[in-house]
Amino acid sequence: MDRRSFLAAAAAAPVALRLPGPLVYVTADLEAHVAVVDLDHRTVVQRIRTLPDPRSIERVGPAAVVAHTVSGRLSILGRGDVEHELDAMAEPRYTAADGRLAWVTDSGEPSVVAVDVERGTIVRRIKLKQWPRHLARHGDTLVISLGTASPELAIVANGDVRYRKAPFPVHDVGFAPDGRLWLTSGEQTSIWVGRTLRAGSPPQHVTFLNGRAYVTSGDDGTLRTHSLTGAVLHEARVPVGSYNVQFGADRVFTPSLDAGTLAVLDGPVVHVARSSHDAALLRA
Repeated sequence: MDRRSFLAAAAAAPVALRLPGPLVYVTADLEAHVAVVDLDHRTVVQRIRTLPDPRSIERVGPAAVVAHTVSGRLSILGRGDVEHELDAMAEPRYTAADGRLAWVTDSGEPSVVAVDVERGTIVRRIKLKQWPRHLARHGDTLVISLGTASPELAIVANGDVRYRKAPFPVHDVGFAPDGRLWLTSGEQTSIWVGRTLRAGSPPQHVTFLNGRAYVTSGDDGTLRTHSLTGAVLHEARVPVGSYNVQFGADRVFTPSLDAGTLAVLDGPVVHVARSSHDAALLRA
């Protein structure tokens, strides 16, 4: 084939040469699957069948851990398929990654559970005095909110548990890159960053990227960008019902329970399913 013919063939088949972009796994809560969204091309490229009621999803190493709260099960996804299914929890909620371990909160039997995602086995269970929901990890320490509006926090370090009174009823917890703990509220228009600041309607959720904090108010349909000192830098509109917020591939994204979308900050909104609870980047 001469050069002119080669260029003509390439121009006639752009799809064949298109490379996949970053892939985000998004739960389809009401449809028993996880949708795989190509961020660059704004499309759903695959749907992975799972157990019913997939709620939260978190990347742990090369895998993704999906919590099925109603049935008390966990799914561990590889690239494109379910690798393990665990039936050893009561009500799994949310996950924090720790190397090949996934720390998962269990609100049915109040505890936090360590799962080896490579083997698909539970390796440790630490009991808590109240039912847990969101959690964050910094080094060897886990901070866990106890309920949807938590009056106190559980601090787990090296297997020991202690409890600390919260500054207000806490919903979500997160560690900034500088190690500072951020807290959002389950009942108030407040967040805490070492001091209490005004925020959107509760419950809010928080994530961090490139020296910034990102806080959603799903009821308001807003996503605010903050400096790490708490100052509001920008506010963007997102679909109402966009509660959980994640980051990956230098982007911040939030799925919507109400609209079934995945919204990328300052980017596209992709329709995914009837309802989408959580999302996680699996491949950059």
